[in-house]
Amino acid sequence: MKRKIGILLALVFLSSIFASQAAAAIGNPVTIKIGYSTSAEDPRGLASAMLKELVEERSQGSITVEIYPAGQLGGDAALIEAMALDSGTVDFIISDASNFATYEPKMGISAMPFMFGSFDDAWAFMDSDIVAEVEKLMLDHNIRVLGHYCNGFRCVTTARDPVQSPGDMRGMLIRTPENPVIMATMRALGANPQPLAFSELYMALQQGTYNAQENPIPVIFNNKLYEVQKGLSITNHIYSGMCVAITESVWSKMSPAQREILVAAVRETEVFNRDTNRKMTEDFLDRLRAEGVNIATPDLAPFKAACESVYTEMKGSYGDELLNKVNEWLSAR
Repeated sequence: MKRKIGILLALVFLSSIFASQAAAAIGNPVTIKIGYSTSAEDPRGLASAMLKELVEERSQGSITVEIYPAGQLGGDAALIEAMALDSGTVDFIISDASNFATYEPKMGISAMPFMFGSFDDAWAFMDSDIVAEVEKLMLDHNIRVLGHYCNGFRCVTTARDPVQSPGDMRGMLIRTPENPVIMATMRALGANPQPLAFSELYMALQQGTYNAQENPIPVIFNNKLYEVQKGLSITNHIYSGMCVAITESVWSKMSPAQREILVAAVRETEVFNRDTNRKMTEDFLDRLRAEGVNIATPDLAPFKAACESVYTEMKGSYGDELLNKVNEWLSAR
């Protein structure tokens, strides 16, 4: 019996040595702290959990992934700032592409109002060479974009009656992220946009600090905003494409094998995330109705007309060359 136990312990010891050697062969130990602003039940949260599992298994323990949802490491603006400053607070974030526009204005190009008519068009644009070229500019800010999750099409919610026309939004105090394109769109629709960290949004709506907010349907449902906002208008005014981004300083410490593992996992979870978001967008409308939400599907023509000024306003930030490329791409769809 003692001999059998001794052999078993020896096998366990040898197995741990081989595992350590295998991990070392892949690369030096790296810990990646992932931060995002919404709940773990959101599509980005579910995809993050899947990413952690894939990366840790395939790297044989050489990469450790820690996940901090619900703004635990800060709101979107704070997370992006932490990466740009290389503070070490966070290494990897999932945030709306246009939230990065405070550092590089062209990052807002995918969030122009009423730019896409379907998920497929939006995903194709996010994966295009146009977006890839713009994202290279973020390397100057210590941020490397590895892929794109989907946050969905943004809709307006209100405390009571849903918005039916741009006139209903005149003077409305509406919460937005600290995002130049979204804020410009809300101003064009007559509202008064005021940025606020997402982690503070539920309480602010509950207290009546804001009249309204705008977010995709999965975010509205998964974060229970319907409890304090009973009016929902399917405006789909902006597509919210998410950048899956890592600090360049952490990327530079990773071995080629570790980078390959991480990028492959991002690609796999990207597909899962997009499919999940589309399904949640379709399924959650009935669940919101069951929660007593009054859902309106207004005529979007007046909204689109009001937002034409946003293109003129943002032209100086994007430049004719980029806008021409975008128009050519959209015309070819």
